[in-house]
Amino acid sequence: MSQAPAPLQLTRLRHDAEQAAARFPALLAEAERIAASVAHGVHGRRRAGQGETFWQYRHHRPEDGARFVDWRRSAQGDHLYIREVEWEAANAIYFWRDGSAGMQLHSPGLPSKAERASVALMAIASLLNRGGERLSVLGETGRARAGRTGFETVSRALAMGDGEADSVEAADLPRHARLVIASDFLDPVETWQARLSRFAAQGASGALLRVIDPAEDDFPFKGRTRFEAASGGGDSLLFGRAEDARTAYREAWSRHGAQLNDLARQYGWRLITHRTDRPAASAVLALYQALSEPRS
Repeated sequence: MSQAPAPLQLTRLRHDAEQAAARFPALLAEAERIAASVAHGVHGRRRAGQGETFWQYRHHRPEDGARFVDWRRSAQGDHLYIREVEWEAANAIYFWRDGSAGMQLHSPGLPSKAERASVALMAIASLLNRGGERLSVLGETGRARAGRTGFETVSRALAMGDGEADSVEAADLPRHARLVIASDFLDPVETWQARLSRFAAQGASGALLRVIDPAEDDFPFKGRTRFEAASGGGDSLLFGRAEDARTAYREAWSRHGAQLNDLARQYGWRLITHRTDRPAASAVLALYQALSEPRS
């Protein structure tokens, strides 16, 4: 039987929740600004496919056959026309933003990995919402919803949610679902292989946003340096000369990134690596382009 949280723990949890809530309006405003700037340079995701919503007319092609001809529209001119409907088989997008302790890392003057991941996902959610997509956050918001209410519900969950591993490991998705997952992907590659394998079994695919801090990428440390575990469990590693470990670190870091990229490609996902010292709009545009690509 679980015990009730102690008063001190409740106070700390309430304080953390209030801090997250206080940041939400600013994060949402930033996400909307980024979405607006990206929207100027991209076209919508609407495309022909199986559905019921009318999209456009196009000229008949020999391979179309006669049964798809829209005779009423064709009678108005000298050409045969096909009535195309909008693709509706994959109009639900599911998000997950890693909530692990390591995502709170940030170099001086830069946002944390968690904050940048939240902003990027909120911005892409805004763009997709404008295109009529239904949105949901794994383990946080239930069924996918469209419209302003759906967007705001998803945005709040992305900014303030827990992002627990169980949500991404035990997700029950509809067939052909599309996902956008934001993390630093520092878990073992085998962990992500198991997760992507489970998604593949459900017919799901999507994009992986790998958010990293420049210090992780560059390893600029020199001299006597102590590295502590992000979880705060007391584990630490002390280097008398941190620069002596730079070469080995960069080799391991590069190898891990290459393995992630190979894994994503193996399962038909797109891996996008984004540093927090670069504009968030670049990550949002890359995500939007990835989700606009036809499914294989």
